[in-house]
Amino acid sequence: MARHLLRTSLQYGAVLFAAIVLNFALPRLAPGDAIDYLLPPEQAGALTPEQRTAVLDRFGLDDAVPEQFRRYVTGIARGDLLVSVRFGRPVTSLLRERVGWTLLLVGGALALSTLIGAALGFRSAWRRGTRADTGTLGAVMFLDALPPFFVGMMLLLAFSVGLGWFPSYGAVSATDEQGLQLVLEVLKRAVLPMATLTVAGLGPMYLIARSALVSELQEDYVLMAEAKGLSDRQVRRHAARNALLPVSTVALVGLGTLVGGAAVVESVFSYPGLGRLIYESVLARDYPVLQGAFLLLIVTIVIANLLNDLAYPLLDPRVRKRRS
Repeated sequence: MARHLLRTSLQYGAVLFAAIVLNFALPRLAPGDAIDYLLPPEQAGALTPEQRTAVLDRFGLDDAVPEQFRRYVTGIARGDLLVSVRFGRPVTSLLRERVGWTLLLVGGALALSTLIGAALGFRSAWRRGTRADTGTLGAVMFLDALPPFFVGMMLLLAFSVGLGWFPSYGAVSATDEQGLQLVLEVLKRAVLPMATLTVAGLGPMYLIARSALVSELQEDYVLMAEAKGLSDRQVRRHAARNALLPVSTVALVGLGTLVGGAAVVESVFSYPGLGRLIYESVLARDYPVLQGAFLLLIVTIVIANLLNDLAYPLLDPRVRKRRS
């Protein structure tokens, strides 16, 4: 077990290092001068040679590439991700302000899509071939085919503009609520973007759960359980326990998909999360913020996959026995 833990940690460490190298190299491989990816073209063209030198020196781009990479890696170790061109503030502080809102949306959507998708998938698998199975499959596939921004716009028009049940933008109101009122206001404003992300992650979770339980129901131990006279509910619970293994895997792997979809959803609802920050930084050509945000997403996804790999033997005794 210790050997597997060490080998897995080294593999994911190598993946993380490769991602850091790629994150460092992409802006520098872009065509044009280094000033071109720090400032808009109209500002970069108006700089004097002295000003260009000062900008390059400020961001450490006038040194050799190995020295830049060494400073970049040591900066990551210290938590220093340079300074935002647009805001003039450390990138770390900007990410710290935004990441909590994205975690609220993505965490809630991941939990809801996993619970709802697994429940619907198990229900369809147990009733496979019936009208209920066909109807549920068709409805989920229809929702999965809709782009997240379209789902968000429809929810916005229906429940915010039409019915007026939820606010249409932002994470908090302009008033000074405190305590329970503030919590309720935050949750109220998170309902629509969270529902949009839940719909976006529902399809894969449903298909995996349905396929996993259909496969388990064809195993010999299910036939043996039925032959022993166990009730349908007991047999279903017995098979669903093993079918939860791929569901848990897809839930953690799907974290990256939901984080990517959060950029579009947060833009639709003007939600001040990490995805909205990435969208604004692309428009402003704020490459230090983009590099820091992408690095944070990469680290999150790598850690999620590492936890999934380490937790799988705990969930499946067969894997634990095979490795031992």
